[in-house]
Amino acid sequence: MTIDQNAMNALFNDARTANGFIDKAVPTELLHKVYDLAKMGSTSMNCQPTRYIFLTTQEAKEKVLGAMSPGNVDKTKSAPVTVIVATDNQFYENMPKVFPNKPDAKEMFAGNAGLAAGTASRNGTLGGAYFMIAARACGLDCGPMSGFDAAKVNQAFFPDGRFSVNFIVNLGYIDASKLFPRNPRLSFDEACQIL
Repeated sequence: MTIDQNAMNALFNDARTANGFIDKAVPTELLHKVYDLAKMGSTSMNCQPTRYIFLTTQEAKEKVLGAMSPGNVDKTKSAPVTVIVATDNQFYENMPKVFPNKPDAKEMFAGNAGLAAGTASRNGTLGGAYFMIAARACGLDCGPMSGFDAAKVNQAFFPDGRFSVNFIVNLGYIDASKLFPRNPRLSFDEACQIL
């Protein structure tokens, strides 16, 4: 099965990084729909380490604004929703539920900190990417950012260390007047090899 060209355009070809948003609320039900799509993306051993913290109030946003790089402050203020895409560093606690076909999966990760950290990092990032594609599929625009002080975000939101921020995404409806020109992408021959 393949999706049609209009869907491909919405997800990739016409989708742009949002640097500003119009003043239009994102319904909570839509956030549920985005998550319910994103959670279906594949992760190794179905480990699902990604966690999403939706900042929708001024009070919640204030906690993150002090950690943002100067260039990301205004775009974060304009976004109806700012999402902290985080990683559950103890994701393996859920392995009996999410991967019951390997009864010792929890112990495998709990007993190997390097394996757990690498698995959490790779698959947590995958979850964030699935989330952005799901958001676009639901008609939202995304502004992913890595320009922030991770230590400040972690201290403000995850002081117990269970979760850690991976990246931050602003969500809403794009303000086209704030778009930058699309930057070039590498060609197939520059980025790929067929061996």
